[in-house]
Order: sequence, then C-alpha cells, then structure tokens
Amino acid sequence: MQRRAAIPLFPSPEVPTRVEHLQDVHDWCRAMRETQPVLRRDRHHIDVWHLFRHEDVLATLSDHERFSSRVLTGGDELLTVRVLAQDPPDHHKLRSLVNQAFTRRAVSLLSDRIAELAAELIDGIRTRGEVDLAAELATPLPARVIGDMLGVPRAEWDVLQRWAVESGRLRGLMTAAAPAVRRHMHDYFAGLLADRRRSPREDLITALSTAEIDGERLTDREVISLCSLVLVAGQETTRNLLISFVLAMDEHPEALRRLRHDPGLMPGAIEEVLRTRPPVWFMFRRTRTAVEIGGRRIPAGELVVPWAASANRDPDRFPDPDRFDVERSPNHHLSFSHGIHFCLGAPLARLQATVALPMLLERLPDLRIVGSEPIRVHAGASVVVENLPVTFTAGVRA
Repeated sequence: MQRRAAIPLFPSPEVPTRVEHLQDVHDWCRAMRETQPVLRRDRHHIDVWHLFRHEDVLATLSDHERFSSRVLTGGDELLTVRVLAQDPPDHHKLRSLVNQAFTRRAVSLLSDRIAELAAELIDGIRTRGEVDLAAELATPLPARVIGDMLGVPRAEWDVLQRWAVESGRLRGLMTAAAPAVRRHMHDYFAGLLADRRRSPREDLITALSTAEIDGERLTDREVISLCSLVLVAGQETTRNLLISFVLAMDEHPEALRRLRHDPGLMPGAIEEVLRTRPPVWFMFRRTRTAVEIGGRRIPAGELVVPWAASANRDPDRFPDPDRFDVERSPNHHLSFSHGIHFCLGAPLARLQATVALPMLLERLPDLRIVGSEPIRVHAGASVVVENLPVTFTAGVRA
C-alpha cells in the first residue's frame, strides 16, 4: 500500500488525504493520550512539544503568562499584527477595539440577512438533485456573509471567496506561494478602508476604522490585517462546520432522524459536530519560561502544539467520547480555543450553521453523500474537506 507523504507539524503516522483517513488520526491521538500525552518531536532541529490530554491542552490555552501566542517569526507584518498572534497588553487593545464592532449582539442582527443568502444558494440548487455541497453552499455562504458584513460590493464577493479558498490551501498564508494572494488582499482592503475613511457606511470595515477605547483607534495596518483575518478564518471555520455537519449526519442517521423530528436539538447537534470534528485540530504556543506539564519539563522558548481534536475526545472529560450525542451536556469542547484567544468568529459560525442547516434539511429532502466518489481533505492545523458530493430529492425552486 502506498503511504501518504508526511507534512510538517503533523506527526501522526500518515497524513489524511481522504475523509475516511481522519479516523486514523483520532486513533493515533487516542494512543498518544494513553502512552505519550506530552510528545517531543524534532522538526528541522527544533523541538516541538505536542499535548493530547484535555487537562494539559486547557491549561496551555488558558495561561497566556506562561504560553505566548507570539509563535510566528520573520517580517510578515500582516500576520504579526493579528489578534491571534498577540499577547497582552497589545492583545487587550486589539481585542477590546474589535469587540466593539464584532459583538454577539451585532452578529445576531445578521440572522435575517444570513437566511436570505442561504435561501438564495439552496434554492439555486434544489432542482438539480446532485451537487458538490462544498462548492455550492459551504464555500460561498460564509464568503457572501463576510463580504456583506465588510461592505464589499456584491459583484466582488466571488473574489473574496477565491482568496479565502486559496489562503486556506496555503495553510494560513505561511508558504512561499502565499505573497501574491496576501498582497492582493492587502491592497484591496487598503483601498476599501481609504474609501470608508472618506465616506463611512454601515459596515464592519467602517466600524473597525472608527471604534475607540480610551481615545485610541486601530491603525490602518491593523484594520487591514483584521479584515484579512475575518475573511480567511471566518470563511474556513463556517465552511468546515457546515461540511462536518453533513458528514456527521451521514455517519449517524439516527441523529438525523431525531433532528428532523425535533429541530430544537439543532444547537446541541452543532456543538457535538464541533467537538468531534473541530474546525481547528491543533493550535500553537511558545513557552515564555520553563514549564512542567503532564510530568514533562519544557524549556523556555519551545514551540508547543496543543491538540484540541484530541482534548475533545478525552474520556476523562467526555464520557464515552467517541459516541455522537446531540444531547451531550455539558459539552465544553475546545474547538474554538479558550481564554483570551477564544475564537472571535465563533458566534458568527454558530449563527450561520443555526440558520442554514435547518433550511438545508428542509429544502433538500433525502440528502445523502455519494459514496462512490472520494471526499478529499487537505490536512494542517485545520483539516479542510475539499469536496462533498451529495444527492437529494429534487424539488421546485422557491
């Protein structure tokens, strides 16, 4: 049997290239939890420490005093100003300013608009009977929602979608192929910001440009970087959640039957999908000082990789962790990280799923995955499902 090629920072025996290979990674994580919960691996002569138990992952994500989020090196200005790559006090400034424009209330007001955009996409495919749901719904919906939020003209939403997809394939814009995509995004958002400085509107980029805390605003560079972050991270998180839900329902038809009978179970089902198929499988931190975790001493300055995908299936935290339970409670998974770096876009991803998924089940009856076509994945910190062929009973366009 031909082995799949290894990729950096993904130290499991084989790298998943198809969706059925993901179980291999879960099996490997379970073995690591039981035998090597703190695993040191050498990557290009640099020690990388992988953490697998819920207790250790939670402690790492919660403790910004000992574990820094400044793990990136080099001169990439667009990356280093991101909220994700900052520690206090810079992180507090950025997060506080962004929160004024990206609150749970502000996101909740988008519900009707999300419903319109989702209905437009679903009704556009409901007469066809067979589609690639990744291409026809899961990818365009978050791109359109984010484009609408940012104030990007509708005619340019496809450009945002292409950039977001390309950026995801370039694993967070950190490869040699990334500069062109990154520069296009920077130049585009710089132009949009300049326009909003002249003519403010009711959109997210205007809100980011005018938000203040203690009389201080975001710089142009910070606003541009945050727009790029919202586009890429927001797109990938929601896209993965929508696809993962359909995969989970195909694997667990009894759960799907319960959801059709009782739509009130949908929020719990979404959380269980997030737990078992997280949008981000692992994060990155760097030790500020020497620390002891899981019985191992990690020196200062070392790269630490806490595995949310493993922590979410730790039996010490989740009884019968491999069972898919739409009524699991409590369900304190770590799929959106934890602490000061809890995912800013989590409310938006949950809202899009809550709005779009019931509509999907209602308007595409007998939805099921085409078993004869392989479902490909691109593996990194996020495991991106590239295609999702489905069939359903075709209906009349609404």
